Amino acid sequence: MELFSEIYSCYYQVLRHILSVQNAVTIQDIRSQISREGFAESLLSIIPKLENGTWNLFDKDGELYLSKLKSPLMVPLSDIEKSYLKALLSDLRIGLFLDEGQLKTIQQLLAAVPPLWKPEQFFYYDRFADGDPYPQDSYRSHFRTLLQAQKSGQYVDIDYNSPNGARVHHYYVPARLEYSVKNDKFRLLALKHAGRSKMKLELLNIARMQSVRLTEKPFSLPVDLNAMIRHSYYKEPLRLRIVNKRNALERAMLHFANYEKNTIKIDEETYECLIYYNQNMETELLIEVMSFGPMLTVIGNDKFLHSLKTRLQRQRNILFPEA
Repeated sequence: MELFSEIYSCYYQVLRHILSVQNAVTIQDIRSQISREGFAESLLSIIPKLENGTWNLFDKDGELYLSKLKSPLMVPLSDIEKSYLKALLSDLRIGLFLDEGQLKTIQQLLAAVPPLWKPEQFFYYDRFADGDPYPQDSYRSHFRTLLQAQKSGQYVDIDYNSPNGARVHHYYVPARLEYSVKNDKFRLLALKHAGRSKMKLELLNIARMQSVRLTEKPFSLPVDLNAMIRHSYYKEPLRLRIVNKRNALERAMLHFANYEKNTIKIDEETYECLIYYNQNMETELLIEVMSFGPMLTVIGNDKFLHSLKTRLQRQRNILFPEA
């Protein structure tokens, strides 16, 4: 199972591309490739294993690394991979990204394959129960329209119920779809005009959309979405100290995988992780930090620490009202 999981991981994909290069490369070339395709913390996991030979994938000639592969890497699907794909078909969210014809074709190809797991085998103890209505026809239609508009760079006309009850009607440009594990909901990062050729970034819950209509108007303004997101971050990131016991570092990287972050090694067992976030992310990030465990300590910033203490005190008052 470990080898199987690696096939689908970022590390496997990064190394596959590096190993496909037939020319000798330096460790700095490898670092640059990992930085482009991996996560910020990928260097911490990959580089030491290559340098000390734990992953015996290269022949070394002084400072140069030469791939041991002499031909392109071709990996046929194994039985367990097919079983994995069959299990994914039971996830209601997969149907949002595939049309009926694609789903039918894949199901026919995997008809004789048993699924690796079934949905009823899982119990989510730390997830809200009011997730998005994935099978609902209107929800699926809205999602597919947004997906199409995002790929083609078109405006959509969205009629939306905001969390405070107000009805909002605007033309938006779908910029990015993201999924909240805690809330079991999809959200849309959408751009809308804010005057004088400026664009404003808004976060919309797809389940709150009453109608989504694809327009014929293309979006042509140059926008750096990542720069806009970074501009929305608080000045100070959340600073976490991680003691790497019971595989805490790997669990933390997975736990906070959907946030932009930077991780540095302090000593043999201690790491510091900086997580960049804005107001829209704060509540969810707060819940995720509280649910992690004792190997993680919040050491900054002051705003997050205050929110954390306030939430903990509120929970304490609920559990022990007489204290």
